[in-house]
Amino acid sequence: MINPVFDRSARLLGPEAMERMARARVIIFGVGGVGSWTAETLVRTGITKLTIVDADRVAVSNINRQLPALSTTVGEEKTEVLRRRLLEINPDAEITAIKCLYDSTTASSFNLEEWDYVVDAIDSLSDKALLILKATDAMSVTASTDRPVKFFSSMGAALKLDPSRIAVAEFWNVKGCPLAAALRRRFKKSGIFPRRKFKCVYSDELVPNHPGYSSDVNDTAMTFGKVAVNGSLMHITAVFGITLASLIIRDLAGRK
Repeated sequence: MINPVFDRSARLLGPEAMERMARARVIIFGVGGVGSWTAETLVRTGITKLTIVDADRVAVSNINRQLPALSTTVGEEKTEVLRRRLLEINPDAEITAIKCLYDSTTASSFNLEEWDYVVDAIDSLSDKALLILKATDAMSVTASTDRPVKFFSSMGAALKLDPSRIAVAEFWNVKGCPLAAALRRRFKKSGIFPRRKFKCVYSDELVPNHPGYSSDVNDTAMTFGKVAVNGSLMHITAVFGITLASLIIRDLAGRK
């Protein structure tokens, strides 16, 4: 029987897709301006087994675009704030919150084969590149038949204004995105490449920071060495995150 919370989802997707959604195991790396909206979209649609990974705490400068960021949550762990919210949406969901920075020292603690879907919403170039390599090499052990873990990645969402230019493409076909270009250069230089193709959410728009603004905000202590120098807006980061979620939802529903 379909949970009445998901009645509207089931009317559109059908009971079989909703059953697949309830069984699917999803992990999201990074729950800031992009990943937090991915998480909420998935749980509101019917995903019930979700792991969220982020080492950050809510900073004042997060409030303009990140789901966990409120004036009342500044200083709290993002994963814990988001976990509470997701459980308020569906108290029966299994939400695992991991306060961890995914990097070369922690990657081995994640057995990516345990998930059906891996979502990359990481900001750091080196950590993103590492996750791409690991996820595209992983085979799912939760599926009824051996198949690769399905992997989706967010490219850069900062310095954008026009949501109509947000698109989805296979990684090697992404055009006009400096982050995607930097990743490709990194893979070519190292000679180590992703084992298979994967889809990315990206935009080819590039709007420079306003030359007349100089920020005196100093909350980098809560961003693990990442200095936030590029402007970003919720109507862009949220669309990036929701689009990532849509790739999983459409895959589970057998829609393209």
